[in-house]
Amino acid sequence: MFSFLISVFGVGIPTKRSYVYKLSPTDRCKSIPFRIDSSVDGDKDSCLRGGVYLTDGDESVPVISAGFMCAKGWRGRTRFNPSGISTHIREYRHKPPASLLEGRGLESGAHVDIMGNLALIYVVLRVAAGARGAEIGGDKVYSDIFRMSERTNLRL
Repeated sequence: MFSFLISVFGVGIPTKRSYVYKLSPTDRCKSIPFRIDSSVDGDKDSCLRGGVYLTDGDESVPVISAGFMCAKGWRGRTRFNPSGISTHIREYRHKPPASLLEGRGLESGAHVDIMGNLALIYVVLRVAAGARGAEIGGDKVYSDIFRMSERTNLRL
C-alpha cells in the first residue's frame, strides 16, 4: 500500500485557459448563442491571442488544473486528505524532440507524449518498486503552482 501521493504533469507549453465570447448571429446557430471572438488580441506581452487566453500547461491541461489538488487540496490534513498522507508534485518541463529520430520526445511535457518521458518513467518504476516520496526527490516544480494554489480560495 502506498503511503504518499504523487502528481505528475507537464509544464512549459502555452495552453488554453479561457475565452472571449461574442453573440452569434441570430439567424444562424440558434442553439449556440455565443462564439469565440477571434478578433480580440492583447498587446505583445499579453496572454490573449485570437480570443483565447493562454497559460502555462501541457498543451491540453493548464497547470492550475493539473496541480491544484496536490499543491493545496490534498497537502497536509484537509477534508480531502483526512489522514494527512504526504503529497508530492513532479513537474516535467517540456523539451521538444531534438530530431525526427527522437519521435515524440524523450523529455516531452506534452499531454500524451509525457508517457514517453524517460524521467517520468524512471519515477514511476521507482514508486512501483517501493520508493517513498523523499526517496524520489520530493517536489520538483518549475511552475507557479504553489502561488496560484494559495491565491485560489477554496474551503479545505
